[in-house]
Amino acid sequence: MKVEKFEDLIAWQKARELTKAIYHVTAEGQFSKDFGLRDQIRRASVSVMSNISEGFERSSLNEFHQFLVIAKASCAEVRSQLYVALDAGYINEITFQELNQQATEVSRITGGLRVSISKQRS
Repeated sequence: MKVEKFEDLIAWQKARELTKAIYHVTAEGQFSKDFGLRDQIRRASVSVMSNISEGFERSSLNEFHQFLVIAKASCAEVRSQLYVALDAGYINEITFQELNQQATEVSRITGGLRVSISKQRS
């Protein structure tokens, strides 16, 4: 399948699923009342999909590569904040594992796309 728009990218699709899951879990219970952490993890997850889409629409592979670097770093930020949520008791171990696995998958796919783009720019 030819990628013609950012919505075609598996990395973006998976990032969208992660963001939806993050919004869902942060809308419940004590997590919803911790405005700082709630907003930060939401911004980080949105940053992943936003950077993938913005990078795709940029005019050069170098710029796309840089935006993918940022998206991957935002995945790490989401994962780190999930530990905070777990330690604070906002999410249980099962939810933590599921979301952490999702974030890890997005990171892996984004990293693979980054490597592919890097090879194309050489």
